[in-house]
Amino acid sequence: MECKWTSSWLVSLVIVGLLGSASCYTITVDAHAEECFFENVEADTKMGLTFEIAEGGFLDIDVTITGPDGVVIYKGDRESSGMYTFSAHTSGRYTYCFSNKMSTMTPKVVMFNLEVGDAPSKPDGKEDEANHNKLEDMIKELGTTLKTVKHEQEYMQVRDRIHRAINESTNSRVVMWSIFEASVLLVMTVGQVYYLKRFFEVQRVV
Repeated sequence: MECKWTSSWLVSLVIVGLLGSASCYTITVDAHAEECFFENVEADTKMGLTFEIAEGGFLDIDVTITGPDGVVIYKGDRESSGMYTFSAHTSGRYTYCFSNKMSTMTPKVVMFNLEVGDAPSKPDGKEDEANHNKLEDMIKELGTTLKTVKHEQEYMQVRDRIHRAINESTNSRVVMWSIFEASVLLVMTVGQVYYLKRFFEVQRVV
């Protein structure tokens, strides 16, 4: 599936460990509705969810991630964007839900990315000994940390661009409203001058 993102989504949003596959979606969640997606994974598999509200209302939505045993792993209320990663605590089907039930009439456009890592392998004695080499583990951990920091910085840049666009839009509306108010005041002033002028002219005639 080809995933088409806006310019603010041309960055890698969630990387924890070595993620094997990713799915990109853009959906519309109607008012009073909920959309859910499912992933079947094995225990200890790394998983990630990244989302952002592109259009609709106050750009907020409720997000819930539930495990196969019904345990709520993550729950966010009225969020406009977010990144969440975790390791599957048990094998089974994990559910991701976006709820717009709090909205009375406005649908929300949600852009999100689901990432699922490779299932953990069961190494033999030699591989197990190699995988648990302390130096190698430290290097992997350092590499993962650097990637996380890098993508967190990129994500903050994206959020900064979005907020700047919102501020510019708000400033434009404020300027237009100020021009409208000035125009109304000017019209009222001209009207009052004309009225007073007509009033004194009538007095002279009398």
